[in-house]
Amino acid sequence: MQRISKGDMGRLFIISAPSGSGKTTLCEKIIKLIPNLKLSISYTTRQPRKREINNAHYTFINEKKFKAMIDKGEFAEWARVHGNLYGTSLKRLDEIRKSGYDIILDIDVRGAIQIKRKFKNAVYIFVLPPSMDELERRLRKRMSESDNEIKRRINRAKEEISYYKSYDYVIINTNIKKALRELETIIIAERLKTKEVKWI
Repeated sequence: MQRISKGDMGRLFIISAPSGSGKTTLCEKIIKLIPNLKLSISYTTRQPRKREINNAHYTFINEKKFKAMIDKGEFAEWARVHGNLYGTSLKRLDEIRKSGYDIILDIDVRGAIQIKRKFKNAVYIFVLPPSMDELERRLRKRMSESDNEIKRRINRAKEEISYYKSYDYVIINTNIKKALRELETIIIAERLKTKEVKWI
């Protein structure tokens, strides 16, 4: 039994969540846990945070270059989030999928809606915080945003959470180990669907 044969395209796993829900941590951990799985590196115009590495966490570019990429149709999806632009490169997705890898995309709700129009067979996963109070606590613990920025992120979170029922799966991230186990289970289950299995 072989998961992917030469020439087959890897599948897409779309993960969305409000800022502070832990989706980035989940994505970083799951690619170390599951073979043949890669994280899509998004382009962004925001400034790097401490310990973020260019082309590892994001590809950091200026707004002029980002808009030029939009004009050339180079993004599978893009959105302005909290004042900054974020986008997923079509070329990067194609290269990774053609090499037989599945891909995790860490993108917001608006990006996921755009992806859904282009990739009908992608798997959509929403990560929820245990509560809005816990979400605010996590954002403040991060200490990378001002009070006004945190309030803006909380308001944005309420809007994003209203979309969770349009996703295939929901993970409530009360505990990172439990949430990681649930994410692993979803990916394995999707790979074991009858239509995905190749008997050689």
